[in-house]
Amino acid sequence: MRFSVYQESHIGGRKVNQDRMGYSFTRDALLLLLADGMGGHIQGDAAATIALQTIASLFQRNADPYVKKPERFLEESFFAAHREIHRYRAINNLPETPRTTIVACLIQHNTAFWAHCGDSRLYWMRNGQILMRTRDHSRIETLIAQGKVDASERDTHPERNKLFNCLGAPSMPIVEISRNASLQAGDVMLLCSDGLWSILGDHQLAHVLQNNTIVRAVPQLVNSAASIAGKTSDNVTALAMMWEGGDGVDDPNSITTNVLPLGAVTTTIEAPRHADLESADLYDDNDIERAIEEIRNAIEKSSKVTGKG
Repeated sequence: MRFSVYQESHIGGRKVNQDRMGYSFTRDALLLLLADGMGGHIQGDAAATIALQTIASLFQRNADPYVKKPERFLEESFFAAHREIHRYRAINNLPETPRTTIVACLIQHNTAFWAHCGDSRLYWMRNGQILMRTRDHSRIETLIAQGKVDASERDTHPERNKLFNCLGAPSMPIVEISRNASLQAGDVMLLCSDGLWSILGDHQLAHVLQNNTIVRAVPQLVNSAASIAGKTSDNVTALAMMWEGGDGVDDPNSITTNVLPLGAVTTTIEAPRHADLESADLYDDNDIERAIEEIRNAIEKSSKVTGKG
């Protein structure tokens, strides 16, 4: 694999930055992660950190050197992160459970898979065009999908900030999994928090990423969003990856994974908070299997109501 990747975060006008981002890769698999700890609940930064640590830890265990069942891995690692956040609340005797949104992208064999809970977004771009983006798990998106609200009200509607899905809530999260995406050289994957996309339009995101390297585009977008929002700015975070495919001419900004030893993992995400994750069995948990069936049924019901695919 060969790709370039860059990430940046800005605290904006907040006292604490509750956004978290990072990536991990082996010779044959790349995992991109971004989480946005939810305001209005305690310790959103802790929830975001735990989510990244848990999912990255499970990736390191299962990417040998690639993940055998990518969609199932994304779904079950989200469930594992959700449980870890609840365990953190119990261990620390907190009055409520911290919560976070999450978006993840797993790339291997020239194919991308992604999943999300909440309103942290993923954009798949090619030649300045947005091929696909995640749909927010928010009240306003549901109303728009049902035809009850016009899309033009997306940025002004009083219920635009209400989410119905995240990690850390009392109920199990709905993990929405993408269809498989076949990547071409030059494709860009952008993961970002709502502090970015709520300020800069989709066309602006695509334009900047088409006309700049991601090393320049990411800080430009992050700083622009924070500057426009000013003192009211939310945390602004972006993680972008440009796919370059197989081996070829070396680029100083590119990462070529075939130089990694078999079994090696490179990561920007710190070690997991809880050591007993090592004893967790990702694929043989009956509770997870039941939860998966419940979530799939919920997604099917939601699709019938909202028109989501």
